[in-house]
Amino acid sequence: MMTTSPVERAADQFVTALAHWRVERGMSKKQLAARMGFDPSYVSHVEGRRHKPTEDFARRAEAVLGAGGLIWQRFQEYDELRHARGATLHRDPPVPVQWMPPGTGVIVEQEVAELTYADGAYRCRVRRNLYNAGSEPVTRYLVKISVDRYPHDPTGSNRHHRRHPLTFEEMNIEALAGEGAAGEAMQWRVKLDRDAAKEVWLLFANERGQFPLYPGERTTIEYAYTVGVEKWGQWFQRAVRLPTRRITVRLNFPATFDPQVWGVETSLAAEVPVRTPLERHQDGDRAIFEWTTDAPLLNARYRLEWRFRGPGAPSYAEYAPGEENGKPRASSAMRGIGIVQRGSDLLRQRARHFQLPREAADAREAVSTLLTSLRRLEELHDFSKGVGLAAPQIGRSVAAAVVRPPDRAAEPVVLLNPRIVDESGDRDEQYEGCLSFFDYRGLVRRPLRIEVEHARFDGARVITSFDRAMARLVAHEIDHLEGRLYVDRMHAESNLVPVANYQQTGRPWDY
Repeated sequence: MMTTSPVERAADQFVTALAHWRVERGMSKKQLAARMGFDPSYVSHVEGRRHKPTEDFARRAEAVLGAGGLIWQRFQEYDELRHARGATLHRDPPVPVQWMPPGTGVIVEQEVAELTYADGAYRCRVRRNLYNAGSEPVTRYLVKISVDRYPHDPTGSNRHHRRHPLTFEEMNIEALAGEGAAGEAMQWRVKLDRDAAKEVWLLFANERGQFPLYPGERTTIEYAYTVGVEKWGQWFQRAVRLPTRRITVRLNFPATFDPQVWGVETSLAAEVPVRTPLERHQDGDRAIFEWTTDAPLLNARYRLEWRFRGPGAPSYAEYAPGEENGKPRASSAMRGIGIVQRGSDLLRQRARHFQLPREAADAREAVSTLLTSLRRLEELHDFSKGVGLAAPQIGRSVAAAVVRPPDRAAEPVVLLNPRIVDESGDRDEQYEGCLSFFDYRGLVRRPLRIEVEHARFDGARVITSFDRAMARLVAHEIDHLEGRLYVDRMHAESNLVPVANYQQTGRPWDY
């Protein structure tokens, strides 16, 4: 009988952790290899067990994927067993405690970006603590500034900004290097000048001379600019273009505007809600929102969006092509809070089942994120028929879903690794909508009762019966976990109904 040695099991666990976090971050093997500075096929060889992982490889994978130390821990377990097996093996050469990507120059140790609304304009102020980890002095720093009046409607935004271009005159750019009285004003030079985008070089120089950032030195730079409300959309995005250890984003609005704020993380796979909550506090007559993340991935984008509900707030209701009859499309609201939309490959993949109880913590975290998103949804829309949300719809390809019954007083039903094991012969047709395809409704035939086997966090399996509306809602979410949309179940001759023409909004299904 063949047995697997402890070393082989540890190697398998390392590869499993690597593949899990690579998929979690929405990267292909080639994309991960490129970010780690390896040949495009190298990650594939490691995951296929054709190459043994090295200490350098594990450190780079942990740094790029931000796995909370899990990848590094799995490597250490493997490495200890590997070297305990024989003294003839040699350890990999030591590497620095903190791995830096190949060709690293400037590192952002901390960024604090604050956007403040006052007197019809937004003032953006960004503060960055920089460290020169390279081998050459740094004499300039590139800053990119973009505005987008309608972030979910490129055509409308382009047209708007052609009529109302952003100008350097109105922006009042200021920049400073260093702290307090020792700070030096930074001159700046234009690199790009377009209607809705500007790029400037902040120079480590002024009329009094130059002050380069030499290798091994640290400094702080702070720059600020102003954009009128007629050119700034309801969003504030930070893009990670340099290795960065921490980002804090702050929004400062008049409390009388009654602002509602949410965050979205854009990855290669989808837009999903940010993984940590925003904090809000009151400072006199100002409402302050703050969000922080550590060790963000290179090229990640984090966007805070908002809407104002109070009197006196600026209006964003101007008509744009991405709207219908002067009103935003229903799908725009769903996309705005991070719901993955139809057309994403993620919605056509079968979700991975949790290994319970071993992955109970991951399952609880996924369910918590789903419930948070569900609360945001219910603030935006009245779901009189009930509502469900599956993990792929928030960018997570795992078998978890939550379903709120039509009775709003009832608690949401949590489904882990669900599958339908029985269904009634009696069926009916009802119109369904989908958060990932919210501009239309379609007539779908489903059973009036289903039996669903699903898991608890401790791994126990249970069977629950669902009838009528709940049977339809639960079956819809299980379809999502199997990579299927409701349009796949419609009759070929059936037509989708635009939500503007749908007559049953706000009414429960009839039985």
